[in-house]
Amino acid sequence: MFNLTGDILTPTGWLQGSMTITGTQVTQIRGTPISEEMVMRRDELKFIPGFIDLHVHGGAGVDLMSGGDSLAHIARHQIKHGTTSFLATSMTAPLPELEQVLTGIKQHLSQTIDKDQAEVLGVHLEGPYINPGRLGAQPAWTRDIVLAEILHLNDITPIRVLTLAPECVGDRHLIEHLTQMGIRVQIGHSHGSYEDGVNALKHGVSGFTHLFNAMTPLHHREPGMVGAALAHANYAELIPDLLHVHPGAIHVALRAIPHLYCVTDGTAATGMPDGMYMLGSQEVNKCLGGVRLKDGTLAGSTLTMIDALRNLHSIGLSVAEASQRLSALPAQYLGLHDRGHLTEQAIADIVVIDQDLHLHTVYTRGEAHA
Repeated sequence: MFNLTGDILTPTGWLQGSMTITGTQVTQIRGTPISEEMVMRRDELKFIPGFIDLHVHGGAGVDLMSGGDSLAHIARHQIKHGTTSFLATSMTAPLPELEQVLTGIKQHLSQTIDKDQAEVLGVHLEGPYINPGRLGAQPAWTRDIVLAEILHLNDITPIRVLTLAPECVGDRHLIEHLTQMGIRVQIGHSHGSYEDGVNALKHGVSGFTHLFNAMTPLHHREPGMVGAALAHANYAELIPDLLHVHPGAIHVALRAIPHLYCVTDGTAATGMPDGMYMLGSQEVNKCLGGVRLKDGTLAGSTLTMIDALRNLHSIGLSVAEASQRLSALPAQYLGLHDRGHLTEQAIADIVVIDQDLHLHTVYTRGEAHA
């Protein structure tokens, strides 16, 4: 048991006080309410919930689809940037390759969580059931969605999030079946219309993948998939690297979508120097802060969650709201009640930052990592 003393972000606001950690849990929080304005003036350590990233392809030179111990390597990289739990996100690929990747994830999940690794919460299957006309950086291994195939993949290791293009789904009741299985179905890499999006939401779609990117844009006479999200979505993910989405569009989405949360869409190029890296079966180039295919198409990002916090704060969000978009709302979206917030009995996943929003320490399940 030990205590942490400083400014603590709780679901009801900031407290100036102390937090007791016993084993893997927060067991007591005591303090006096304090405004964020005062918090940011004080040269004291600040404690916020560990980041939860629901869209990660790789990091530190390693791509998830390369197999082997890639996921452990990525998990060690994640913790260094404040991410305490995440979804391992696949790329569109032939079935045998997806089977191999999901088997590797299953093996990783069967092991005791290494104290130097962020926790893997499961799988985000991004494709292959997407529109070939909106590939973005996805390889051209798209195919029609077949329930038996998803059931087979889910039997290997549970799928928590599935990205698909609803206009490519012949039977919308299939989406209902997937949601009944506990899979969060998201719209992404879609060439569908506004009406396709609204209909999919009615049949159980719960979110949108990297909002604005790789989907039909908003036009005042053809609202597109972006229009469906802005008008009707309760949840959507967005990449706040300030490259994928303009700050003005981020503010539009924040006003329109109550539970907008942020992801990195991080790739093997994250944390690495400029150069060539793999994203699934495709080679990508990291240059000038972005990752692109040879034709210039954005191909994931090099964003980390601590950078996302700073970016959101730089465009006008309070630290408290930025933290909510990076921790509480992703946890809520997955139905996780034991993390994403600093409360008594929550898992002690904590990010410690200084006055300039630089990372000081990360705690995962009560263990400190400098």
